[in-house]
Amino acid sequence: MSVERVERPGEFPYTRGIAADPQPWIMGQYAGFGTPAQSNERFRRLLDAGVTGFSVALDLPTQLGMDSDDPRSRGEVGRVGVAIDSLDDIETLLAGIPLEKVTQVRTTANSIGYLWAALFTALAERRGTDPDEFGLFIQNDVLKEFIARGTQIFPPGPSLKLAVDTIEHCVRRTPRWVPLAMSGYHIAESGGDAAQEVGYTFANAVAYLDEVTRRGVPIDAVAPTLFTFLSVGIDFLDEIAKLRAARRVWAQLVRTRYGARDPRSEQLRIFAFTAGSSFTAQQPLNNTVRAAVEALAAALSGVQTLHVSAYDEALGVPTEAAATLALRTQQIIAFETGVAGTVDPLGGAEEVERRTDATERRIRDVLDGVRQRGGALACIESGHFARELADAAYRRTQAVETGERVVVGVNRFPSATDPLEVFTVDPELESERVAAVAAVRARRDAAAVRRALAGLTEAARAGDNVVPACVTAVRAYATVGEVVGALREVYGSAPPAVHF
Repeated sequence: MSVERVERPGEFPYTRGIAADPQPWIMGQYAGFGTPAQSNERFRRLLDAGVTGFSVALDLPTQLGMDSDDPRSRGEVGRVGVAIDSLDDIETLLAGIPLEKVTQVRTTANSIGYLWAALFTALAERRGTDPDEFGLFIQNDVLKEFIARGTQIFPPGPSLKLAVDTIEHCVRRTPRWVPLAMSGYHIAESGGDAAQEVGYTFANAVAYLDEVTRRGVPIDAVAPTLFTFLSVGIDFLDEIAKLRAARRVWAQLVRTRYGARDPRSEQLRIFAFTAGSSFTAQQPLNNTVRAAVEALAAALSGVQTLHVSAYDEALGVPTEAAATLALRTQQIIAFETGVAGTVDPLGGAEEVERRTDATERRIRDVLDGVRQRGGALACIESGHFARELADAAYRRTQAVETGERVVVGVNRFPSATDPLEVFTVDPELESERVAAVAAVRARRDAAAVRRALAGLTEAARAGDNVVPACVTAVRAYATVGEVVGALREVYGSAPPAVHF
């Protein structure tokens, strides 16, 4: 394709970017471990180092709606993220951090997106500020949990309802917040190729948008608030083509399916996260090179937010030194290389345009396949997504094992790896968190909590949007596990995961 035939940046269908002029991306790092106080210290240091947004990593019990003192939480409290049990923990987590000066506060809250919205609303009340004065970024894509990650709490139907409750509430009350980050990252991490990552992500987005517009929320009120969360892997040109094709498909989807009139509805905002699955435990310092290549691909693709994985993430929670180096990788690309001064600098290159067109066709084929099978919910319930990703993951693994796909330090150029400092969590942390939950329960107004939880259950039974009732509950210091328990009385529990 010649340069003359390539559309201009900032124009429909936005293949070359959503803005005509270069725009700096938000630099964020994913962090959080142990106690809220420990994570607060890490966030403060990252902010001092130049982070303009940060992602709160939650531990598995929190993501699954369980308190730290739940017997099922044993051995997992504070391990892969910070333990959050109540509003008291959110207050500690963000103590001394001026939220209005942070561009984005992101989180992996997918199955508890409604709770995350409620906790930050209550935090703003406690601080005497308007919650819409800061930028909360809630992933809230619970459907992909059934596909790729497995932290779903309720069955698919109620899960979709709760996610849309969050979207509707935020659009009407806090329009500056991002109430949904359509997430393909974990689909890619589970083995999906570029077309599956974007196609399944947009199929899930259709399910959310169909429901929220059915409730009377105009497409031009909701679509401009959304982000997508995509992986950027090591296949340099293919990943650039993927992000360019994703913008094109999204613009046409929103225009043709929903009749969007506001150009912002058609402009796909991308949060890119360098691919953890490309990192290796063998020769982990090689991961610094992989991270730089992937971050450069994201920069050349015109993303709005970027996280660079730390070189030791294949071994555990990143050390502070590794997280800081990951941030410096972004800063060097942004401020030293000059690539950030041009929009879509590879636009018009014959190979990039060819791959963009080919990826677009494959994404559309995936979307058509999902539509023919009845949509995202039907594909979740039938196990179609799980089967397809299992097959893709098997093919990827076979390619590495046979040497068809080279991984330096693993199947080519192996060598002994020197010991590396690995982040560890204090084993006494869990008992500390259990005591903290008990302390909150002892000092709160127990009767107010019971009334709030009863009101939440009643709102769920009535089919109401549950976010306002969640705000009432967390304001009274109801715990994450108690709120989820109140909803489980109405919605039941998710069925066991399907494995193939």
